[in-house]
Amino acid sequence: MRLHALRWAHLVIGGAMLMPSFMVASVLVPMIMDSADPDRDIATQFIAFGAALPLAGLVGLVVAPARSLAVSAVRSICGVPGELLADGPGYGWAARWRTGLWFLAHNGVGGIVSGMSLAAPPAAVVLMVLPFAAPVQRGFPAWHRAVPGVLGPLAGLALMLLVAGTAWGAGQLLARLAPVLLGPVPADRLAAAERRAADLALRNRLARELHDSVGHALSAVTLQASAARRVLDADPEFARQALTAIEETTRDAVAELDTVLGLLREDDTACTAPVPTLDTLDALLDRTRAAGLTVKATIEGGGAALPPVVSREAYRIVQEGLSNALRHAGQVTVRLQLHITDDELTLVMENPVTESGPADRTGGGLGLRGIGERARLLGGEAEAGAHDGVWRLTAGLPIAKAGR
Repeated sequence: MRLHALRWAHLVIGGAMLMPSFMVASVLVPMIMDSADPDRDIATQFIAFGAALPLAGLVGLVVAPARSLAVSAVRSICGVPGELLADGPGYGWAARWRTGLWFLAHNGVGGIVSGMSLAAPPAAVVLMVLPFAAPVQRGFPAWHRAVPGVLGPLAGLALMLLVAGTAWGAGQLLARLAPVLLGPVPADRLAAAERRAADLALRNRLARELHDSVGHALSAVTLQASAARRVLDADPEFARQALTAIEETTRDAVAELDTVLGLLREDDTACTAPVPTLDTLDALLDRTRAAGLTVKATIEGGGAALPPVVSREAYRIVQEGLSNALRHAGQVTVRLQLHITDDELTLVMENPVTESGPADRTGGGLGLRGIGERARLLGGEAEAGAHDGVWRLTAGLPIAKAGR
């Protein structure tokens, strides 16, 4: 009942919205038709009603924000699920035409229901009360006087039921038309798909950043703490160095975490730490060595400055490769080679596969998948796997495509 009452009110609102157009048409139509008595010419009034409908439809056709208002009303009053309706104003012509048709249907049907809602109650009261009036009673023979007394109330009740049924049917009709006329057009679906793709890309980026930065820090801290615990009594100096490395690693991890979380903040004033690039590669290698890995790095070329995006993604790939070595290979020697030309940055990282570590780590690793995504985003490629007892990670990042 409540939904029916709300839809009835929505129809009355449509009738009220039609009134300005109807008043204009009521003036213009008699002038055009040269009606002698426009106030009593019912046909003229019906023609004016029909002429007012296109004027009401022009509102949805011309005023782009009109769709937003109509959608809000339908969603909150008519009980139509929000996912079936479009979001935002309709600026394209496909959306404008549909919105215009909606205003025409809403105002037209609402005008009819509003007129019936205003006229029916007084008429029903008259039908119910008039048969009991003395002049009416005297106009019927004695044996016929009971007939209007019975039929009058029934006719009044039937009239009210007719109005209620018409309002219910009109509300159902508009509820079914709303997804068709106020639903998303192809341009809206494309924009929504682009927004979802952008959100997904941002989430994937955040996941990669968190996995690579915080994951690397936790792996390094775990090994450093384990090594410090084992030699705490025998080699206090080494334990002290390990604790210092833990402090530096966690500090850097917190700074990078703040950078990633800053992307989630809506305001532009979020304080973020500088994004690490190959310029800070030496610090990364030092922290990794403090965790127990022996890292031998060779950098060839690099006379010209790398594009920031290439330098950043290359740093993350190196970081994830070192994290994998820390987690899976133990205290081994890792050889890192960076070859930089004008067109491409080539990265090769190798370490022996230990008996304690798995021989093949290609299956389902989030870090390795993130490395591949980083390379593909720049138009490059990356591969990782074990060959002849050596774990090898290779990545090629185009420089020209990234732009300088």
